[in-house]
Amino acid sequence: MSEELPELRASDADREKVAERLRDAMAEGRLDMDEFGERLDAVYRARTYAELEPLTRDLPATGSGAPAARPGAESGGENWPARIGGTGDARWGIGVLSGFQHTGRWTVPARFKAIAFWGGGQLDLREARFESRETVIDCWTVMGGVNIVVPPGVQVEVRGIGIMGGFGRPAGDDTPDPDAPRVVVRGFAFWGGVGTERKPTRAQRRLEKERRRGEGEDRKELG
Repeated sequence: MSEELPELRASDADREKVAERLRDAMAEGRLDMDEFGERLDAVYRARTYAELEPLTRDLPATGSGAPAARPGAESGGENWPARIGGTGDARWGIGVLSGFQHTGRWTVPARFKAIAFWGGGQLDLREARFESRETVIDCWTVMGGVNIVVPPGVQVEVRGIGIMGGFGRPAGDDTPDPDAPRVVVRGFAFWGGVGTERKPTRAQRRLEKERRRGEGEDRKELG
């Protein structure tokens, strides 16, 4: 980044380079999850070099001991090794005539049990950490349902049995990320269902939004 041109507009590539430095810093233990999340939010809101520069001012410069950028980061890939490890949060989710949800930044345990009886549950893994490289989610639903949201790259294996109900498999499992965790969904659904769907992370949505905005500005200039 240039200190002589602080108001120069930043590109998607500039923002992603800063985001990658933050991911590396978190993997090294220089930033905790809250600090990383706050700075990453600021990265994708930044419009100029002047807004990006303070976000890495207290971190080692590239090449001074920080890990090299991981292949695929420029395309919005996840730093999965930095998101695997730690102690899982809640290991149960129970919805009886009610509901439960786990979303945002939480740590998914290696084994999670979800029970829905005339109720429902939501498990969103897009911004979560994972206790283990393999997560098993046992779902038991009776006249209820559980919905599981995973980010791109995570492989999902569905083994559940449905009677007058069913288990859904997400699209996109043909190209799993080899570094990403694996999620196994199993259990039993009676007059109910367990759905799994794949959605982009918040960072990926912002990157795509910036890309579209940049394409729109280019079209205006050409017009």
